[in-house]
Amino acid sequence: MPWLQLKIVTPRRYAESLEDSLLACGAASVTLQDNADQPILEPGLGETPLWDNVKITGLFDAEIDTAKTIAIAERRFGNALPEHHWEQLEDKDWEREWMSNYHAIRCGERLWICPSWQEPPEPEKVNLMLDPGLAFGTGTHPTTFLCMQWIDQQNFDGLEVVDYGCGSGILGIATLLLGAKKVIGVDIDPQALLATTENAKRNNLPADAMPVYLPPRCPPVQVDVMLANILAGPLAELAPSLSALTKVGGKICLSGILSVQAKSVIAAYEPWFVFDPIAEQEEWVRLTATKVS
Repeated sequence: MPWLQLKIVTPRRYAESLEDSLLACGAASVTLQDNADQPILEPGLGETPLWDNVKITGLFDAEIDTAKTIAIAERRFGNALPEHHWEQLEDKDWEREWMSNYHAIRCGERLWICPSWQEPPEPEKVNLMLDPGLAFGTGTHPTTFLCMQWIDQQNFDGLEVVDYGCGSGILGIATLLLGAKKVIGVDIDPQALLATTENAKRNNLPADAMPVYLPPRCPPVQVDVMLANILAGPLAELAPSLSALTKVGGKICLSGILSVQAKSVIAAYEPWFVFDPIAEQEEWVRLTATKVS
């Protein structure tokens, strides 16, 4: 089905009203994007912050009357629309388009991440077959890739692991494929728990190898390895909880952290952990440490 996009550039103060106006005149969806290279990192709980300069895109059926649509939007907005233009959106099978651009990723000497619909490039290696679904974690982002590189270098034989913020399950499943005895997956998003369970099945792991939980139901265990690829703010807040889940002598791997945030996260964990040198890629860092108390 062909589509038209109406793109509007506006100051922040008009963004909400313009969004309502586009929805009122029949937009199938409306997206808001930063139009001034002004990233917003880790908004507070319940906040919906916007950038100073916003690009709004309304998606419409290509058969609409564009002049009439603009007139309705301006009537609802109460003024002439700010800078705007129409674009035709090429009709594609977007699911197949995404699949065709997601390729196998080598994460070290042993470990590959492979799309479930492709043959592994090196079948003799440890190949994690992945279909992320709606959950975060494909290995393409530096935060996940840094963790996978670290996992590739570790010995997990017989160890117990927690994957906190498991997303697609990619980190925990990798440790199971490399010999871990059991992994507990934890995430605030029920969709992530479903994705993790499905990806564990896809990799022919036993049904009880990676049970998943919402945070309040996470068992009070102590494990050999704690994996947490989330964000710097939540990681700092969770320091006492993640420490309590880790054995003395156990290891922790933290990611989802910008290089400028590393010191504050390290400070939150230093009462219990001794840290290794920081690993960095594209302004993102991975922190690893050993629990000493």
